[in-house]
Amino acid sequence: MKHVTEPSRRVDVVRETDVLVVGGGPGGLAAALASARAGVETTLLERYGCFGGNMTQVGVEGLAWYRHPATIDSEGIGPEFEQRAIAMGAALPEPQSTSHALDAELFKHVADVLVQEAGIHPMLHRLCVAPIMEGGEIRGVIVESKAGREAILARRVIDATGDADIAARCGAPVHKTPREDMMATSVMFSMSGVNKARFIAQVKADPQTYADWAGNGEWDIETDGKEDAMFSPFLRKPFKKALETGLLPANLSTIAGTWGTVSDQGDLTYLNLVHIANCDGTDPDDLTRGEMEGRWQAMMAVEALKRFMPGCEDAKLRNFGMTLGVRDTRKIDAAYNMTETDVRQQGRFDDSIGIFPEFIDGYGLLILPTTGRYFHVPYRAMLPRQVGNLLVAGRAIGGDRISHAAVRNMMCCAVAGQGAGTAAAISIKTGQPLDRLDMGMVQAELRRQGARIH
Repeated sequence: MKHVTEPSRRVDVVRETDVLVVGGGPGGLAAALASARAGVETTLLERYGCFGGNMTQVGVEGLAWYRHPATIDSEGIGPEFEQRAIAMGAALPEPQSTSHALDAELFKHVADVLVQEAGIHPMLHRLCVAPIMEGGEIRGVIVESKAGREAILARRVIDATGDADIAARCGAPVHKTPREDMMATSVMFSMSGVNKARFIAQVKADPQTYADWAGNGEWDIETDGKEDAMFSPFLRKPFKKALETGLLPANLSTIAGTWGTVSDQGDLTYLNLVHIANCDGTDPDDLTRGEMEGRWQAMMAVEALKRFMPGCEDAKLRNFGMTLGVRDTRKIDAAYNMTETDVRQQGRFDDSIGIFPEFIDGYGLLILPTTGRYFHVPYRAMLPRQVGNLLVAGRAIGGDRISHAAVRNMMCCAVAGQGAGTAAAISIKTGQPLDRLDMGMVQAELRRQGARIH
């Protein structure tokens, strides 16, 4: 491969801060809020033009679609996202659970308000391209933007990129799922002009269950049985008819999935129907293919719904998500790596920074938390090896395949984020290194912030 040599350059420091959070998704936004509320100067860095990540940029609006009457759910900042969205008119009841689905567009504003209220310094439209290292410790990051190349210095850094970008570039050991084994990426989209009465009448006339997920490719699942007869807002039959009539080509047999809400105005949102396999979210060539292929498949799905789903006859595409929904890339090798046993057998930890219900969704496994079971999220799972001053929050925390299918979910990312932000703040206040923190102090602050630890 040809290469060029970049000349050395001096980079201006545009910001110095106590805690720098890189990535403004559910984990990063929660981390920044927790850090700021614990009383330290906090900066939130985001490459796009809004905060919210999967909730806003991708359009995954079901923050807690797993929640049922007997669920013992997380507490703290994650549920606060939902509650504030409801209060600000940015959420609607979700059809398969006791939760509310976020309005992805309006939640961009909700996130702005949360950031401003907490006194967080926002830095949008900056892409982190390199860590600033001193010995084995991270001291900040280099960013690129329309303003050129800039430096941000920080006493503690939280990697909430979702892909462990910062940890990997710092030299922390990470592992990545092989491309052929990765969970597929999604192209989320919404439609407008849907006749709500006709659509809901059809759903009620032919209700789908989680058992109906089984049967073709991406949607083949294993459950523990209790989910099989439960209602699911699942769409496959319109696409089977479209295949039979030739409207869809044979290679699009995996188009199927769920819808989120249908508003009185006729917006059918959170359509999770298009899934692109063999797409590595850390490979820009894969992402390019996934975006373009996914949008083409989504337009084919829209046509199938117009033809074969009552209520959608006069509907049209409203919007695509701003970017692909990536489920599965790098994870850190943490001080403790979570296991399938932890998430399926109610793991308990002395260094718990929050709880998450027994909800597992991925790699062909679906377990819904309908019986009150839950596990602890340990602080050590966010602590990368071999790099000081760094924590990792969100879906890249340490763990195996099945634990990832649990902790990758947005509410659990917020649990990890709140834990990481709180720990970083306590580390600043006490001068204790991140790998030798007084966990009693961290847990006390988390409780003060409304998190449930045990």
